[in-house]
Amino acid sequence: MADTSTRTWGIGGRTMTVSVKRTLAAAEDYDAEDVVSDSTSAGTAITFDGIATKLGGAGYITNASILCSTTGITWRLRLYLFRVTPTSGEPDDNKANTSVHTTDRPNYVGYIDFGAMSDLGGNSETQVSPSTVGELVRGFNCASADDALYGILVTLDAETEEAAGMTIVVSLTSEIQ
Repeated sequence: MADTSTRTWGIGGRTMTVSVKRTLAAAEDYDAEDVVSDSTSAGTAITFDGIATKLGGAGYITNASILCSTTGITWRLRLYLFRVTPTSGEPDDNKANTSVHTTDRPNYVGYIDFGAMSDLGGNSETQVSPSTVGELVRGFNCASADDALYGILVTLDAETEEAAGMTIVVSLTSEIQ
């Protein structure tokens, strides 16, 4: 199933939130440092289309969140961000992470660490902002012919409460330069 993406303007047109909804393969338990993706054999990077307002645009990520459709998920996650789709790291679900690969390093923006998800009774959620632990504010610039960032999501902890077909929504809010 293809990702769905939405863009929302905020604060006088100076901020942009891009949310990407993704259905996970989640075919088996996750080990620490496994990739969290949409396929076990043809995984893709999460594409944050329009995180900048123009090609080659820049900004600062000031807030990031992940909402999971399954209750009881408590893993911590790391989102590796790139200016172009990474070509050498492992993109497949439930496979050991290999990002950041040396060939992708020139386009590597950095990572965002998410604290443990909390259970909201029907969903699990985690958020990072300037007032929480997690490495924000994160500056970025898009590739010259692009207005997107690309992410590889990785577990920091093992997780056994996953369900095949569960969805996540990964949202990034940027202050646009």
